[in-house]
Amino acid sequence: MAEARKLRVAAAQIAPDLDGWAGTLDRVLAAIAEAASKGVELVVFPETFVPWYPYFSFVHPPVLTGAEHIRLYENAVVVPGPVTEAVAAAARRHHMVVALGVNERDHGSLYNAQLVFDADGALKLKRRKLTPTFHERMIWGQGDGAGLKVVETAAGRVGALACWEHYNPLARYALMAQHEEIHVAQFPGSLVGPIFADQIEVTIRHHALESGCFVVNATGWLTEEQIARISPEEKLRKGLRGGCMTAIVSPEGAHVVPPLTQGEGLLVADLDMGLIVKRKRMMDSVGHYARPELMSLLLDQRSATPMHVTADPSTSLSGNPADERDDTDRVADGAPDQRIAVLRSAAG
Repeated sequence: MAEARKLRVAAAQIAPDLDGWAGTLDRVLAAIAEAASKGVELVVFPETFVPWYPYFSFVHPPVLTGAEHIRLYENAVVVPGPVTEAVAAAARRHHMVVALGVNERDHGSLYNAQLVFDADGALKLKRRKLTPTFHERMIWGQGDGAGLKVVETAAGRVGALACWEHYNPLARYALMAQHEEIHVAQFPGSLVGPIFADQIEVTIRHHALESGCFVVNATGWLTEEQIARISPEEKLRKGLRGGCMTAIVSPEGAHVVPPLTQGEGLLVADLDMGLIVKRKRMMDSVGHYARPELMSLLLDQRSATPMHVTADPSTSLSGNPADERDDTDRVADGAPDQRIAVLRSAAG
């Protein structure tokens, strides 16, 4: 249960540096310092902000995106690495929780990753977007359930989802069931047009109401010069404007401060954490308003890995002898599979 306390948070709507990861990192560090000067305890940056969101994949066909895709690989973030070390140091120096979206490179694949650093600089969460959206599927691999969790931070219990993951009710419910107090939402911004901004607003306000938590959402921004650089065709540039809805929403579904939909800026708000209990007293969707005996969620939080190594045949797939058991004897709800028992008795 959230304490009746105040928490100052911020959401950054700024443009990346399209020339390289170092320039974008400099902008992240500058925004963290600015937030610290305002007394901010948690700051959120846009989706895959470092080095930049792959806008090129939205306005150009795949056959024309090879060079830009390779450049994204060359500038992507390795975790851990120079980017995470610099952000961790800034979080520790300013005693601030930092939520950062990055293009993560893991050997030959890129992922849409969300990183949450605690106020002591520790990386508390690294998760990957479960299902990239439409054009993004040519850019990123898929995430898994290992990162679909809420973490304890100096700012409270924090969960995170990226962009259209908010259209996945089961993913949202997984975080709600873990009692998130602050939900980090990240979208690209400067995409699709005003309709996208409207959809973002509806989505994050609904999640705040349904989960009874605060939502801190950051969307990115592109300058006109950057838009022209991404696409020389004016017809295509129209798809790279609008779509910004940097906002901070209360558990009652209301904007804590007016949202930022144009230009660069740092949106700052003071959260009354007591509003969480006020909302959940009326409607706790994973508590007194739930019916788990009728409907519940099964979440597999194992990391997806392409290879399992066993030392000998008696060792489990996890590589841990303590886990030795025949998983085929179990069904999803953990009850013995009676069909196997019957087959075994017949064989004996």
